[in-house]
Amino acid sequence: MAESRLFKPLKIGNVEIKHRIAMAPLTRLRATVDRVPQPLMKEYYGQRASVPGTLIISEGTFVSEACAGFANAPGIWREDQIAGWRTITDEVHRKGSFIFCQIATNTERDGAAATEPRPMTTEEIKLATAEFAAAAKNAIDAGFDGVEIHALNGFLVDRFLQDVSNQRSDEYGGSVENRSRFVDEIMEAVSDAVGGVAPVGIRLSPWNTFQGMGMTDPIPQFSDLIHKARRRDLAYLHLVESRIAGPEDAENAVGGLDFAYKIWDRPILVAGGYQAANAQKLVDEEHPDKDIVVTFGRYFISNPDLVYRIREGLELSAYDRSTFYTDLAAGYVDYQASPEYLASTGVQAAVA
Repeated sequence: MAESRLFKPLKIGNVEIKHRIAMAPLTRLRATVDRVPQPLMKEYYGQRASVPGTLIISEGTFVSEACAGFANAPGIWREDQIAGWRTITDEVHRKGSFIFCQIATNTERDGAAATEPRPMTTEEIKLATAEFAAAAKNAIDAGFDGVEIHALNGFLVDRFLQDVSNQRSDEYGGSVENRSRFVDEIMEAVSDAVGGVAPVGIRLSPWNTFQGMGMTDPIPQFSDLIHKARRRDLAYLHLVESRIAGPEDAENAVGGLDFAYKIWDRPILVAGGYQAANAQKLVDEEHPDKDIVVTFGRYFISNPDLVYRIREGLELSAYDRSTFYTDLAAGYVDYQASPEYLASTGVQAAVA
């Protein structure tokens, strides 16, 4: 496995990662009620940065109070939040790895109930776009190495893209181009804000059925958006396979990502319930001409030394879903690195 392209370096913008296994953004709900990152989060991210040169994408981090959801999910619009994140980025860098901030919104603005949604006004759209740009600047101030725009899984930004949710009749709805407009304006604003100093990417789920999404044919819509991302000079795409629907496995995988591979000529991060064997096959056999990084989520939770385990062909520890969204250390920072990894670093494994 060590000879696989998974373990070859790759430049994403001005960041050179040492291998092509990245940690996917994972909502874990361990921030304070005021959405400030806590010391426990520093330990968690630091553990998963233990193999130098690893790329971590942070959990979805809200751009403003108006766009926030999920109690105890972090934000990045206030100084105390920025300071909290800085302790985490410092720890990741101390381990020799990299971390990008995924900037995100909830499903609705200003706490509107999902059961009673209303169209955003043009003024609210412009405000949200500005909030994304401000959050991107704050992320760089907090020490992040790059920024990823959250535009998937039926949350606010994705709802503009999907014809099943976007029923607008103004310049932000109706046609493929109009449905791309809000996301395009966000990409432009974020790229203008930080693209000169750090990589900017966007995460998309073309085939997603989570939260009522699911276009009959998403390829024209997402092809249009990917072309726009290239024109905005984004450094990478982050795409989710159809076999994943939000935080769960999809019942029916209905489509692939080949259309995106044909359009995009820069690094592509790909998520979709991968394990070692099919991740290797993806980069070595299926798309040897593409710069693909495979992002792992759930197995990074239970294997802080995941990169080492895959490279050395070691068994992966199982994860416990019941601990994903609690406020406890259990299931968060108590998963152990393998004895082999610890031995390679000169640390003796703890005896149970």
